[in-house]
Amino acid sequence: MIVLLDNGHGALINLEYQTPGKRSPIWSDSSQLFEGEFNRSIVNGIIQELTRLQIPYVNIAPEYRDVRLETRVNRANKFASQNCFYLSIHSNAGGGYGSEIFTSPGDTKSDSIATIFGKEYLKTFLGRNLRTDFSDGDLDKERRFYVLTKTKMPAILTENFFMDNEEECKNILMTKEGREKIILYHVNAILLTLQTLY
Repeated sequence: MIVLLDNGHGALINLEYQTPGKRSPIWSDSSQLFEGEFNRSIVNGIIQELTRLQIPYVNIAPEYRDVRLETRVNRANKFASQNCFYLSIHSNAGGGYGSEIFTSPGDTKSDSIATIFGKEYLKTFLGRNLRTDFSDGDLDKERRFYVLTKTKMPAILTENFFMDNEEECKNILMTKEGREKIILYHVNAILLTLQTLY
């Protein structure tokens, strides 16, 4: 089983951020989070653990430039004939707190994977909010995001806390400890997914 990892958005090249927007406010201490940097940090941490555990993976967008959604999906779909699932990593914005897990609309294998991720999140982040939608019987939120509807394998997208929430940004997203816990929850969920669904 292959884990297809997608770190959303571009990163920093020569100190220039590659994706318009997708960043936190500049906080009072002059710090700022760039989402693409955060996403890559989490994916790189997951890769390190999957390598240690000898679990096959593919980094869908290793470049620092902002790789187009169509390119990401095309790269992923080359693995569609194999056992695999697609995991897109993000941080949220727009006001709010907590984390979310998205799948495409409908009842699919992606829903089962999202449920595993949601339960692992709640174990790892005791007391932290998981923003859910149980209207269809499970915890994931359903949206027609391009990478969820155009991929030919089960796919989920995790939104890890809010970068425009100062408490979450500075205490979780911008700290070594916070990032390590986000990596841990994803890796544990991947292991459970492999054990129960593949």
